[in-house]
Amino acid sequence: MGLGPTEAAEIEARADLPTAPDGLPALDERPPGGAREPGPLRALLARHHRKLWWLHSFYALGLGVFVVVFAQRGYQYARWLTLSLVAIWLILLTTFRIVGSGRAQRLDDPKLKLRFLVMTYLLKNLYQTMLFFLLPFYWRTATIDAGNRWFVVGLALCTVLATLDLVFDRVLMRWRLVASVYYVMALFSCLNLAIPALWPMPASWSLLLAAFVSTVAFWTLHVPIRTLRQPKMLGLLALTAGLSVLSAWGCRRVVPPVPLNLMHAAVGPTLQDDGRLTYEVSALHSSVMRDTIAVTDVFTPAGAGEAFVHVWRLDGREMLRLNPEVDQVKPQRLRLRSSLRRSQLPRDKAGVWTIDVETDGGQLVGRFRFTVRD
Repeated sequence: MGLGPTEAAEIEARADLPTAPDGLPALDERPPGGAREPGPLRALLARHHRKLWWLHSFYALGLGVFVVVFAQRGYQYARWLTLSLVAIWLILLTTFRIVGSGRAQRLDDPKLKLRFLVMTYLLKNLYQTMLFFLLPFYWRTATIDAGNRWFVVGLALCTVLATLDLVFDRVLMRWRLVASVYYVMALFSCLNLAIPALWPMPASWSLLLAAFVSTVAFWTLHVPIRTLRQPKMLGLLALTAGLSVLSAWGCRRVVPPVPLNLMHAAVGPTLQDDGRLTYEVSALHSSVMRDTIAVTDVFTPAGAGEAFVHVWRLDGREMLRLNPEVDQVKPQRLRLRSSLRRSQLPRDKAGVWTIDVETDGGQLVGRFRFTVRD
């Protein structure tokens, strides 16, 4: 997504504007006396550039919708996200080395200001493409009434911020710390999805590796590589990376295990010869509840030795944790089957039953409900 003629002229006009106290182009001031009179296009952009940048934000949202639709075409494109991550890392390093951070940002020079605006424009386009691509995968994996929904909410918020030009330029790219935290959040989310596409592995391994790489990337945005080679700094880096990995493992239940997702789930009393349920029920009377079989289909586009657990709960209380039988019904689709025997049923069977499909690492893939009435 390169710079078009309008964007280039707009950036040039912003670069020629006087600097406001916050170090960015002033919105309403005119060039001081004695300066060359701006041309009609430049004057128009100087007068209405705030509106134009908001219009660009709406354009970015529209572009994001297109990327979301494109993301439905296949998981194989996820591996290309790593190129965006490297490009963003390089641009961030270059930007803050050229213009500085916070109150020390040097935007009084029109040339520096122009470079800053071009770099932030490139960053926004990279972030928008990457984050809008991630959203559908995390949405499909998250469970609405579980804790991992908040991760998707946070990711959606980061995505919207990437489309708000004024917020991105004046807040996210003003301070190195804020920009690097935002980058690490996007980096972690992206690697969590992209790593299994590059090297198939269980979701929990991908989670820990993403946490480790994100920590190292954060350090490189603040400390020169040559300084990181010092034994003392290497030790501190190893310590923080280790703590980051431990924290990721402790918070694994709030991170959706992308790219896995629950495609179908049901319960019933009997099975057909092909392993499917004879009929599926969503509600039944407690007097007819006998042996109950749960069948869940999980989409595993990157699957490599992922193991799953069926957790049976009644009104939120865990009743049984079973290792299901696994059938490969399609190259990227597993059918998991577990049975709750009559002898394992509690005396009071009435209530809302849930079956959680979890990875053996404890991440929730999906949840299914059925009701038992007295």
